[in-house]
Amino acid sequence: MKGGIMKQFWLMVGTERNWKVAFESNNLWGLKDFRELRSLWNMLREGDGLLFYVSAPVHGIVGFGNVVTKFRQTKPLWPEELKRNEVIWPLRFEFDIEYCLPPSLWKSQKYSSQDLLMITRMVFQCFPIEEVNAARVALGLKPIVETTPPATDLEVVAKSEVVNHHDVKAQLAEIGRLQGYVVDEEYPLDSTRLDVVWRRVERSVPTFAFEVQLGGDIYHAMAKLKHAFDLWNSHIYLVGPMEDKAKYQELLSGTFHEVAEQMRFIDVRLVNELLTKKKEYRKMEQDLGILRR
Repeated sequence: MKGGIMKQFWLMVGTERNWKVAFESNNLWGLKDFRELRSLWNMLREGDGLLFYVSAPVHGIVGFGNVVTKFRQTKPLWPEELKRNEVIWPLRFEFDIEYCLPPSLWKSQKYSSQDLLMITRMVFQCFPIEEVNAARVALGLKPIVETTPPATDLEVVAKSEVVNHHDVKAQLAEIGRLQGYVVDEEYPLDSTRLDVVWRRVERSVPTFAFEVQLGGDIYHAMAKLKHAFDLWNSHIYLVGPMEDKAKYQELLSGTFHEVAEQMRFIDVRLVNELLTKKKEYRKMEQDLGILRR
């Protein structure tokens, strides 16, 4: 559970080609903007569980994952979209893979049942935990047991050095690259620009958007972030000193109450600390020879 909200599980149905394109697109999935699918997509949350179902000729569940984020795609990305020069599946979400059979074993080792064959005419639907666990056990994974994770706090190390806007932007950009995102500084947003954005792939919209505000016009920075959320459903972050957080919270409870659940404040002192730790982990992975390419 996250914040007291029960985790949901979703069955994703696609052809072998659909899954090949999704995996080659850095684990992106999309739905058409029909009323029923839009309602389900609106219910989708970060951290929700996913079951990968391959339709004909496989007819079965071959893997499991989790939702990373969701967004509306505004530019053609996939082969059929590029061919037609239009966005066919605008309701997108990114996912991580927990486990997936290699394609050569999909037909022989997939999980299926008579009930499953009857419901997979729907390309996306909520799936009961009992059926989720039946599929997990069949594929050799442990069943899901819902637990509430303990709260953790990231320690803030007081720094004496002065930070500046350019350096913080550069640090955020480097963190994004270390995490495998396409990174842009001064990303166009109508008549203005966002300080830093991270995108999953070159043609996708910003998944994460950051504004660095080290004093001055917090209102304008928050307005840009709200606009990024309204346009692309981006994750939005205001980066600033802790002494400005009270003003941020005041604006968030008033003018920007519509994005109170989406916008987050990052203490600027944490950015360099996070970058340092990311580099340390990356060096360790390189030394162990397990760095993900």
